[in-house]
Amino acid sequence: MKTLLKQTMMAGVVATMIGSAVAAPAQAPSDFIKSVADSLIGKLKAEHNHLNNPATINAIVKQNLEPYVDAQAFTRIVMGTYASPQSSTPQQRAAFESNLRQSLIQNYGSALAKYSNQGYEIRPYRPSAGAYQVVTLDFISQGQKTPVAFQLADHGSDWKIRNMNVAGIDLGLQFRNQFASTVQRNGGNLDKAIATFKPDANAATNK
Repeated sequence: MKTLLKQTMMAGVVATMIGSAVAAPAQAPSDFIKSVADSLIGKLKAEHNHLNNPATINAIVKQNLEPYVDAQAFTRIVMGTYASPQSSTPQQRAAFESNLRQSLIQNYGSALAKYSNQGYEIRPYRPSAGAYQVVTLDFISQGQKTPVAFQLADHGSDWKIRNMNVAGIDLGLQFRNQFASTVQRNGGNLDKAIATFKPDANAATNK
């Protein structure tokens, strides 16, 4: 009986390990980004007459964009060297992630509130041998195209957006520079810098 129990437990462990090893997102990276973009644009069109309402636009961001962002990875990118255990505490990193989430919702909300029936084209997807996959959309407004490259991380059963490059500007890197400046302005006081940091997407993409 004991032998049978051990064999059953071992079989369960092996099955779990195999399942974890072969788990992969069901969608191709380009299909994932297209589904996110289509859902987001569809919601913006449906709520077009209410996009001047902050509560409406923030709800759209939370429901149609935030769930697909790897907030922890983006937090590490933006904090830079301050994300290391030697430079910050778990509480500080958690506070930074919480504040960054709220600031990004406001940033995305401000940008999406200006939506006026813009379309997009998706570029041919080329798989990468690296750790991350990249899918690029060209957003079209008044005949002009703005490329936005989404860097995706494989989370086993789905993809997550860990960073974005807008018109050649690495958003995570620009926010990291902004945060480093905030730390300097606060005399190296990390708690004050975390509490007051407000990433500015307009400043970042207008470099």
